[in-house]
Amino acid sequence: MALYPYTLQPVALNLTEAEFHQAQYELFASASPSFGLSSIKLKEWIIMAVAVILAVAGLVFLTGYSTIIFWVMLAAVVIYLLVRTLGFKWYVKREFEKQVAEQEMPDEMRQMKLGVQKHGIVMAVPVNQSEMLNSNKMRGMQMRAGSTQQAVIPWSAVKSWDETDDYIFMMFEMKGQQGSQIIPKRLQAQKFPIDTVRQHLLEVVAVKGLNTEKLQLPVK
Repeated sequence: MALYPYTLQPVALNLTEAEFHQAQYELFASASPSFGLSSIKLKEWIIMAVAVILAVAGLVFLTGYSTIIFWVMLAAVVIYLLVRTLGFKWYVKREFEKQVAEQEMPDEMRQMKLGVQKHGIVMAVPVNQSEMLNSNKMRGMQMRAGSTQQAVIPWSAVKSWDETDDYIFMMFEMKGQQGSQIIPKRLQAQKFPIDTVRQHLLEVVAVKGLNTEKLQLPVK
């Protein structure tokens, strides 16, 4: 009996354009710095606290038009907090979405099937998509012809990986050529053993985390 469950045959990836972009954003969001209140430095909190104390003291001890400056100070603190948190988060997300909108999902990912075996991840595409398997990204992989052509990514070829609530991401290297693969966790409903994938990935790379600057999309 196998230690982990594996696939009897590759499962259709059926990755959509929307999922392709969502996966990239989830990976970006998990790797990007926090824009919440916890990201504000102690020095900034001290400056804001001093401004608030001075403003409140001014409103208590002064009246009339002299209090306008203190209301402005309080408003400035609130505006700074909003810009420093929600504003930065909105700006970074907008810039990221601009870049993602310019990228198209590789055609082969629409017809790709994935399998999980003890020796690695099996990638299968129809014969008419065999150009992908002959590309530099696939050079050096174990190949098998038939109605579909298959390439194997050995677990030992994985250099880094990460996961979000919806996806597993992995980067691999074969004979100096780098590649990446997105695995939607929804495939588990089709008996694709996500837990087995995670277990093997932990065995070769114990610490999760991708260098997103080096993340490359599959070549057409």
